[in-house]
This record gives sequence, structure tokens and C-alpha cells, in this order.
Amino acid sequence: MTQDPYGRPMATSTRNSRTSSLFDLEYPRSVGVFDTYVAAEKAVDYLADNGFPVGNLAIVGTDLRTVERVLARKTWRTVLMQGGAQGLSTALILFLVLWLFIPSANILALLLAAVVFSVLVSTAFASIGYLMSRGERDFTSVQQTVATRYEVLCEHKVAEQAQELIAGMTPANI
Repeated sequence: MTQDPYGRPMATSTRNSRTSSLFDLEYPRSVGVFDTYVAAEKAVDYLADNGFPVGNLAIVGTDLRTVERVLARKTWRTVLMQGGAQGLSTALILFLVLWLFIPSANILALLLAAVVFSVLVSTAFASIGYLMSRGERDFTSVQQTVATRYEVLCEHKVAEQAQELIAGMTPANI
């Protein structure tokens, strides 16, 4: 019977088969819990500096939460500007495809056609999407999943050694 990152028994059949064996530890035990990733990283670095076999360790982010940072209010102006910008970036690809299939055509005419078509289509789709939202989520944002704690896990055979070394860390090391 294997254990999850918190040392609880877990049937082998319930393990995530997509998880690489690189991330699996044999009977992992917690040797330290830290408030930041940097602190957990420093603990592992301290263990490495003291000759500990760090190949037996893993840093696991726990207590996950989603943080959404609101960037700006969405208005018709911003929707049209974003649609136009997306159209410009698509225009280059469209121009290259057209040039590939119509090599004898005027390059400037192909470029102009690609830019006009891409900007109009992208702006139209952005406008339709904004209209369909009916004022819901009138803002742009980015999301990130972050951990609130970081736990250093260690294989059971050397966990006590790791705990003793981490206990000997001074505030200057953290």
C-alpha cells in the first residue's frame, strides 16, 4: 500500500497513473512545512549543503487557492482595441499562407488584404463576444493558482536525518 504526500495510506489503483515516477517518493514523510516556496527551497538547499541526498526530497505546495488579479475595466474601446491587436497578429500568419499559395501576387496587396481582413474579422468576433456577455464580467483579469504552504517531503529511509538537519537550521539560513 502506498501513501499520499501526507503519509496517509493510498491504494495503488487510486494513484494518478499520469504522474511520472520521477515525482513519486517511497513512503514519503513530512520533514518541514514552510510559509513560502523560497523558505522551502532554502531548507532543501541547506540539506544539500550539508551532504544530504536531496534526490529523496520533494517540495509540495499545499492548501491551494486561486487568485484573480483584476487588470482593467472592459469597455467598447478596449474590446475593439484588443480585437484589432489580435487581428494584426493573425494578419502575419494569413499573409504568409496567402503568399505561399499565391507567390506571383503583389506582396503589398497581399499584406494589406491580410491586415484588413484579419482586423475586421477579429474585431467583429470580439464585439459579438462582448455583446453576448450582456455586461457580465466587464473587466479583464488574470488568474493564478498559488499554494499557501509548502511542505518538504522525504523518503522514509532518510526522513529522520532530514528532520534533524532542518531542526539545526538557524534563522540566518531561512
